[in-house]
This record gives sequence, structure tokens and C-alpha cells, in this order.
Amino acid sequence: MPEFDNIEIVEAGPDQIEDLATLFDGYRVFYKQPSDVARARDFISERVARGESVIFLATGENNGKESALGFVQLFPTFSSVSTKRLWILNDLFVTAEGRRCGVGRLLMERARAYAESTGAKGLVLETAADNTPAQALYESLGWKRDTEFYRYELYL
Repeated sequence: MPEFDNIEIVEAGPDQIEDLATLFDGYRVFYKQPSDVARARDFISERVARGESVIFLATGENNGKESALGFVQLFPTFSSVSTKRLWILNDLFVTAEGRRCGVGRLLMERARAYAESTGAKGLVLETAADNTPAQALYESLGWKRDTEFYRYELYL
């Protein structure tokens, strides 16, 4: 497993689209979608250009070479009951090389700090029932599994 120096988390903008497109394509493949980097690039570019999401990118150095290691994407929503902003942590992805190096934890901590800085009520996320490594990370960071509400879906 490679070791990375100088792991940085930055808020992504137009200059990071190519790195994000590759990572986002890897994320989609993880969830059993066919690889399509152009589609990933278009989706991420549109979110960034329209300011529809906030994306944090993790990079690190290995033997003097900088690599994109992962990202987290947040979408804004609101809680009517608390009358506060709420962030949906919709996407978290770390490359195979970046796993077990603390990249996921750093991205999650940056997402939390961002939510706090915006005065949000909190963050919410969903993950696959069999994604136990991610569940262990979330729970180690204080996230609680919802046992009070059911989730319903209507696909069109």
C-alpha cells in the first residue's frame, strides 16, 4: 500500500474537474454503473458551474507525484421543522490507493467543518446496507443510524 505525504483537502472548482471526473467515474463504477468518464465530467462540471453542490477533493504526494485520492460531495437542502440548512452528503469516494491512509476520515471531517461553518443543522447520508467499511467510518466519527424514520422512494 502506498504511503502519501502532504494529504490536502481543498474545495474543488473548475481547475479540478479532470481529477474529479476520474474519481466520480470510479465512484459510479463502485455502485455498478458502466464506466463513462465523459458523463462523469459533464455531471461534475455542471454542479460546479451552477454552484449546486460543494465538493472537497483530497490529494496527496507519493514519491514526489501528486495524486487525486478521493472526494466528498455535499448538496444543500433545508429542514422545515428546524428552519435551518441541512447538507446531504451524497457522495464519498476514496481510491484503492488512498484507502487505509485516513483520506475518508479527512474528507468526512472537512464536510462536518463546512456544515458547521454554514450554521447547518447537520449532515445526512445514505449508504448501501453491505458497505460495512463505510458504516464503521461513519460510526467512528459519531454518526448515528436512523431508527426512527422510514425512507420511501418514487422513481420516475
